[in-house]
Amino acid sequence: MFSLEFLLISLPILLVTITIHEFAHALVADRLGDPTPRLAGRLTLNPISHIDPIGFLALILVRFGWAKPVPINPYNFKNVRQGTMLVSLAGPLSNFFAAWVLAVIFKNVPLAEYSVVRQVLDYAIWINIALAVFNLIPIPPLDGSKIFDQFIPYRYMEFLRQNGLIILLVFIMFGSPLLFGVVNFIYSLLV
Repeated sequence: MFSLEFLLISLPILLVTITIHEFAHALVADRLGDPTPRLAGRLTLNPISHIDPIGFLALILVRFGWAKPVPINPYNFKNVRQGTMLVSLAGPLSNFFAAWVLAVIFKNVPLAEYSVVRQVLDYAIWINIALAVFNLIPIPPLDGSKIFDQFIPYRYMEFLRQNGLIILLVFIMFGSPLLFGVVNFIYSLLV
């Protein structure tokens, strides 16, 4: 359902959340010796650098979208597999960390007692957790596929790479209750 509340509260939060996520990928890649994100202008907290216009439009219209993937060259890492895994893990970890910081504010800062501030913080915590959990799913092109790549047999990973988008769409259509269950469980632990 399209609502003004979604646009006024959720979209700015999503922009910040996605920016933090993509910046974390770029920062870790840069620190591990890959200058590709910096050279591509992605080592920034400017949301404009990370927004994919079609992904953002989809986010507005159907509440599901995406950002521009951060370009990396894994051959610049000392250990290709480990570097790729760490860069991929950085995005979801940044969102879990942001959710934790926001939850501490939500529970301990007197300003958080105002209803509008509470609602914004509440949405921001939930959205950060949702983005982190969703990205940990081991289906390409999500971060989880690169994180768990070394733990999943090659033939299965190859099948997932070839059919990832279709599998992901099916998961979104039918696996959403499981995803929301995990997100809500983590949310309840923080708040």
